[in-house]
This record gives sequence, structure tokens and C-alpha cells, in this order.
Amino acid sequence: MLVPMRAILDAADKNGYAQGAFNVNAVCQVKAAVDVHQILRSPAIIQGADLANGFMGGRTDFANSTLEDKKAGAKNIGAAVKKYAADSDIPVALHLDHGKNFDSCIAAIEGGYTSVMIDGSSLPFDENVELTREVVKYAHERGVTVEGELGVLAGVEDHVFAATSTYTNPLSAIDFFKKTGVDALAISYGTMHGANKGKNAVIRKEIAIAIKECMLHEGIEGYLVSHGSSTVPQYIVEEINALGGEITNAYGIDVDQLVEVSHCGINKINVDTDLRLAVTRNMKELFAKDAALRNSASVGQIYELLETKKSAFDPRAFITPIMDTIMYGNVPDDDVARICTCIEDGVKEAIAPLLVKFGSYGKAPKVERVTIDEMAERYPGSGRPSTIRCRPPEWAASPGKGCHPRWAWPSPRILRRSTVRWAPPRRSCGGGLPAFPPP
Repeated sequence: MLVPMRAILDAADKNGYAQGAFNVNAVCQVKAAVDVHQILRSPAIIQGADLANGFMGGRTDFANSTLEDKKAGAKNIGAAVKKYAADSDIPVALHLDHGKNFDSCIAAIEGGYTSVMIDGSSLPFDENVELTREVVKYAHERGVTVEGELGVLAGVEDHVFAATSTYTNPLSAIDFFKKTGVDALAISYGTMHGANKGKNAVIRKEIAIAIKECMLHEGIEGYLVSHGSSTVPQYIVEEINALGGEITNAYGIDVDQLVEVSHCGINKINVDTDLRLAVTRNMKELFAKDAALRNSASVGQIYELLETKKSAFDPRAFITPIMDTIMYGNVPDDDVARICTCIEDGVKEAIAPLLVKFGSYGKAPKVERVTIDEMAERYPGSGRPSTIRCRPPEWAASPGKGCHPRWAWPSPRILRRSTVRWAPPRRSCGGGLPAFPPP
């Protein structure tokens, strides 16, 4: 079932795990992503980046995608996700990654996306707020989740480029949530886009902790996102190079650090490079094992591109000879079917272990089944008061760590405008906090 991303992030936040979000660029990748989440009974966030929409709209030089390319591609990805998620038992959100501007977000929503990201992180704070708020107004009227970004990640991914990082200021993050009404916020705290994150990259988890604590104190019900979080499995890099690739200085984020931050307020972890590497390795392996396939009329050109672009690992650099298959899922012959199998297997290999590590396996039943139309009614301005689920301040003892707040009160302003569902604390170790009776 297709759901707004907010429902999936809400379950992750309340149940103490992180939800992996995985980028796709082909119909067969969508199929594989839904399948592996289904097998592990995990909720699914499938992402199409802004330029992925351009590519799926038929623009092979996707860096130069037009708005019309993105509109066509969004519809193709949206149709694929609807096809494979419609009869699935798991909740699936389709999310636009790194929406470049307001028009890109509209194109995604019209194409069937249930969540969008507007990336104004390169803008001055006030301009970022203004742009994000504009997208929030449009999207929330339609029940679509919105993710913003504050702080700059170093690295390269599609049209996103920065030479250095600017860490997110926790107080600015709180101000951003309040001024935009955004559902989720991508923060900069030590991760990097692309495969070259540097050896032994270290996440500054204290930034996520500080933001989350401030959110709890201010009664902000939102979610934190970790971008640039691919793990870049070294065994896959080594296998690509053993097959003639020339990938150098490729290091990711240690998965144990990502597991740790999933307990420090990070609710969504974006992964793209891992899938690219696994798919590229599989295609190289296929042609190495079956030399006759190199002369195939339908896929032989893929082999030629793999041999020519030895330092590349983005499958989009190689799969352009079968764009009809990539865009619409048409499989004209057995040779193309074998390429599709390579792609699907690579996607599953990259995703499966992370679903287990991040803790989302088996959590599909935890997600509320809600449509975007139903979600639209819950946002402020829908014509009825919004609903906030909250508990009174609860203090949970953690051995060796003392007591820390697990829930925080919404501000009086929010309480006046909302319907509050009160629930008693599950446990308490004191703390001298005032009691708050149910309304």
C-alpha cells in the first residue's frame, strides 16, 4: 500500500529504529526494492532523485534534464511503484530525493510521489525557509510529506555538489521546523554524498542528539534524516576492480555508526551508492562469465560501455542501450532479461543487510495504513484541528546515564489549536515534574 512517508517515519521514531531509504533509477530496481522489503516485512521508502526523474523521462544525459523530462520520469517511477506496491502487504512511500526547486516538487507530486524533499540547503537561511514553506503549503494540502535540508554535506551526487561541509546548528534546526512546518529535516553531521567519503569518516552524533532533545523540549513532532549514508561495501569495490574496474578512494560510513545514530534521533537513512556498486559488479560479472553475450544485439553495447568507463559505477552510465526496459519495464528478449536479473539481484543484495542492521525488518505492521487524502485532513488548514499524540513528561532511567526526557509537551500555542490525545506515562523515575491532567 502506498502511504505518505510521515507514517513510516512516525513508526520508526516511536519504535526506536531507523528506516533505510533507497534510490532507484529503473523499473526493475523498483520491483526488486519492493520485493526485498516484502520478504523482510519491512516498511519501504523508495526514492527517486530529481535527476533520476529526468533519466526515467528518457534523458540519458540526465544532468541536463528539463522540467518536462522530470515530469515524464516522475510518472514512470510513480507508475512502477504503484504497480508493485498496490497489492503488497507492506507500507511503501515514494519520495523525491533532492528536489531542486518548487517545480520539481510539483512534478513529483503530480507523478504519484507521496513525499518530496526540497533542497534549499545552499541558500541563505531565510531564503531556504521561504522556499521550503512554499513547498510545505502545496504538499500538505495534498497529504504529501515534505523533507527539508539545513547544513551542507560535502561530496557529489547528481546535481548536488559541495567541496566542504557546514554542520547543522541545532538551534537553527528548531527555528527551521517552526517556521516551515516541514515534516522531516536532513541534517549535516559528518556524512558525505558519493562514494568518496574518506577513510574512517566519523559522524558527529551529538548534533543529532542536541536537535532531537530541543525538538522534544519545544514539542516539535518531526523527524531527522541522514543523507550521504552509503556504506560502500569494500568487498564489492574489490570485486569490481578485479573485473577490470578502476574505482579508487571509495569509502563509506561504517554501518555500526549508522546503527548508533538510529538510537540518537535519526529516523531515516539515505543509501544510494551501495546499490549502484552492486548492480555494476553484477553486470561486469555476467559479461565475464558469458563472453557470447558481449556480441548480443540488444545488450552488447552495455558491455562496451562497461569496458570504456572503467572508473564509473553508476549503472546509468551503462544501461542507456535498453532505455525502453529501464523506463517502462518492457523486456524484449532473454538477454535483456538477464541484465534485469543482474540489476534486481544487486538491489536486493545491497538493501537486505541494511534493513536488518537498521532494525526495520518485521516492522511493517507498526506503520499506520493511511492514504495521502486522509493525511491531508490532519494537517493544519485542512478545515479541522490537527491531532497530536502525546504523553506527559516521562523520565526513563538508563543505567550509567541518569534520567532523560522521553516525551515533551507541545507548546500552549499548539495545544490551543489541536485535539490532544492524552495517555499516562508508561514508567517514571521521578524528576519532580508537574503532573498534567488529561483534558
